[in-house]
Amino acid sequence: NTHGRQLSPFLLLDHAGPAEFSPTDTPRGVGQHPHRGFETVTIVYDGEVAHRDSTGAGGEIGPGDVQWMTAASGILHEEFHSEAFTRRGGKLEMVQLWVNLPASDKMATPGYQNIGNADIPVVPLADGAGSVRVIAGAFGGQHGPARTHTPMDVWDLRLQRDRHATFAFAGGHTVAMVVLHGTVLFNGSQVAREGQMVLFDRTAGEVALEANADATVLVLAGEPIDEPIAGYGPFVMNTQEEIRQAMEDFNSGRFGQIAA
Repeated sequence: NTHGRQLSPFLLLDHAGPAEFSPTDTPRGVGQHPHRGFETVTIVYDGEVAHRDSTGAGGEIGPGDVQWMTAASGILHEEFHSEAFTRRGGKLEMVQLWVNLPASDKMATPGYQNIGNADIPVVPLADGAGSVRVIAGAFGGQHGPARTHTPMDVWDLRLQRDRHATFAFAGGHTVAMVVLHGTVLFNGSQVAREGQMVLFDRTAGEVALEANADATVLVLAGEPIDEPIAGYGPFVMNTQEEIRQAMEDFNSGRFGQIAA
């Protein structure tokens, strides 16, 4: 898997949904699991997710909210549908992004950022073309609230049907755009539809988008981390020895525990 190199500093993206869930008394989700060496970024578009981790952090995030969890030296995490959403059911849609950390930060103290929808600046595009929610990085004179370990932009772009917009990016940076909804024409030549990602060359320049239907696009750009990647399941380090150490630390209980 070379995605970690091609997409650096980003490692993985999972688009969950949109899916309809019927009401139930049994929460759905992912039970206790470890992470080390990277960050998980959860962006909620619909529904509600409840989470807890071994640092004592926890809470619920709903539409427009973002959870930015820095696993770093090691964390145990669990995430389920919130109790209210479980009981009422409905549509759930979210994206989870894995963001690599440089070697100098992989064994730092874990951290957690709870970024509410109201904390994320919204920048309107010219000519009523849509808007950009700036989660990380900067756009249109606004800075996103997320604190990042390396330079990056994470934007929630909404583009109206039959409108267009152009964005400029720094040379040498990874630039990828994920179409979550709608159909988008990129640079007048490449069409991407729901569930598809477009990866651009790392040359300075502009990316032109034109929406053939109302579109939601996740824009990811950042300075690549030019370091070896050793990954095994929920651990992303620089060497296989560090992976073995992570497994040993986890099996020895050194990641702590989630309070009952």
